[in-house]
Amino acid sequence: MLDNYQKKFVIDDNSVAARLFGSYDENLRAIEENCEAKIVARGNEIIISGSSNAIKTAGDLLEQLIEIVKSDTVVDVGTINYTAQMLKRGASIKEQQVNDTTELTDALSQAVFVTPKGKQIKAKTAGQKDYVNAIESHDIVFGIGPAGTGKTYLAVVMAVKALRNKEVSRIVLARPAVEAGEKLGFLPGDLQEKVNPYLRPLYDGLYDVLGAEMAEKYMEKKIIEIAPLAYMRGRTLESSFIILDEAQNTTPEQMKMFLTRLGIASQAVITGDITQVDLPKGSYSGLIQAREILSEVKGISFQYLTELDVVRHPLVQKIIRAYAEKL
Repeated sequence: MLDNYQKKFVIDDNSVAARLFGSYDENLRAIEENCEAKIVARGNEIIISGSSNAIKTAGDLLEQLIEIVKSDTVVDVGTINYTAQMLKRGASIKEQQVNDTTELTDALSQAVFVTPKGKQIKAKTAGQKDYVNAIESHDIVFGIGPAGTGKTYLAVVMAVKALRNKEVSRIVLARPAVEAGEKLGFLPGDLQEKVNPYLRPLYDGLYDVLGAEMAEKYMEKKIIEIAPLAYMRGRTLESSFIILDEAQNTTPEQMKMFLTRLGIASQAVITGDITQVDLPKGSYSGLIQAREILSEVKGISFQYLTELDVVRHPLVQKIIRAYAEKL
């Protein structure tokens, strides 16, 4: 049974309190879950109840989240879960090249990209920030990690940013057409309509970053090209930002073919989750082989995202961790 201690926590700015609490106090519920404490909000005051350890943990987390709110970064359940994990695993901050929570807050407050509608896109975790930094400083980056860590989305954001800054003249997005453990059977329509279901996540990212109208306009003008990986064979892609998504489902031959398409003034980002390979049984993943062969090549960066970088529903992080522990 927990000791029955209480502590009052006062937030001196009502607007900060409102952004911290979230819609219908959903952020406070996430703080409770992470700290095993009971939290009640009264105006701009927070009453924390529980064991002395739980109260201290909740207080430390609240102080950090207030700083994040003050930096104009949106605090949501994903941000709370990540910040709590970083505070609980003090060493994790150093492992991800962030010296302290203040530096983490500063890094996450900087917008990576601003959409035409004014939406600020920011890295939400230290791992995501390192991934973005690697893309800015390397011609080839491998982003490896579980679902929900923003690998593809941030790659699309950086591609659009490079296009806007005239660093490249076009964007090429590719994916291997491999079914995820199920047979889709006959798909009606022409070739493009048949492969579109495989490429949908890339379209979704583009529509969110550029807006549907502008994304469609760029695709009509071939400034942005979305195609199955097989379309890359025999081409040399110059002045291009090239993204290969779901790269764990490439064969070694396909991966080598893709990497050797890189032309002058181009860069490539290869994303994948090596725990979800959908290739036929007995086939070797080109992404796994590339990691073994290219990890020491200068100019190529391998960035590893973990469950701490998951920015989807908070249960996704727990699901990933459970599968990693049991399998």
